[in-house]
Amino acid sequence: MSEKKKVATRDSYGQTLVELGAENKDIVVMDADLAAATKTALFAKAYPDRFFDAGIAEGNMAGIAAGLAASGKIPFISSFAMFATGRAYEQIRNSIGYPQLNVKICASHAGITVGEDGASHQCLEDIALMRSIPGMVVMCPADDIEARAAVRAAAAYEGPVYIRLGRSAVPVINDRPDYKFEWGKGILVKEGTDVTLVATGIMVNSAMEAAEMLEKDGISAEIIDIHTIKPIDEEILLKSVKKTGKVITMEEHSTINGLGSAVCDVICEKYPVRVKKLGIEDIYGESGSAAALMEKYRLDGKGIYEQVKAYLAEL
Repeated sequence: MSEKKKVATRDSYGQTLVELGAENKDIVVMDADLAAATKTALFAKAYPDRFFDAGIAEGNMAGIAAGLAASGKIPFISSFAMFATGRAYEQIRNSIGYPQLNVKICASHAGITVGEDGASHQCLEDIALMRSIPGMVVMCPADDIEARAAVRAAAAYEGPVYIRLGRSAVPVINDRPDYKFEWGKGILVKEGTDVTLVATGIMVNSAMEAAEMLEKDGISAEIIDIHTIKPIDEEILLKSVKKTGKVITMEEHSTINGLGSAVCDVICEKYPVRVKKLGIEDIYGESGSAAALMEKYRLDGKGIYEQVKAYLAEL
């Protein structure tokens, strides 16, 4: 595991788009006046004839992408998560989701790590929105390596996909020989016996930091990285919970209808045990540095450690 290298998943996205553009001439990219921030500007520079800026008109962008997909192209559309999923929700639902068109919605600047931009831009509901659309695949990669793999998997998949990307540079945690990305499958990051920690996105790193602290207290935590929230890997979840009997989910997202809810849907039906959901509790974010906000909302390693300890003490 790398301790020093940090890469923002939006950078991983932009660079992988350029690679895919060279491999497949049907890939086209659209943005809503934020290409420099979402990193689609890299594709625009490399393939200007296949890049289209829709301006601040996200609904239009989604509609045009639907038309391009119906014509045989593979459109990747991007904006900040708040606008890509919020402002364009109706067009994504009706023009992309309903006809199951081959459009990839890759939104950056998700979650509280948007930082100083504040509550208006810190989208904490995007997974909930996209997860509710029938047939929509939802992915949230943990780091640079996983983000690159997710983008490639989306390009190869026939159908609508949502990928959640971040603004802040995050530790590269998957730079190991045995790492294998498989669409729709979770990854067992660490084996444990006392409690199952299920994480997505940047929370995988927080879970790993918390597990190290828990180990010093004699608590063995199993960590599962769920990069594909929909469809979720039921097999890996059930295998772990049958071993530990206790589940804690964690996400940089509202605890309403995100990863935690997806896990509960599986656990409640197939192997009912108590589940604790960690994330943002039905409130808006606020302005501040990414690190300060992760600490305030207790989503950094120390905060997760403390919440896991408190939860286990209640049982």
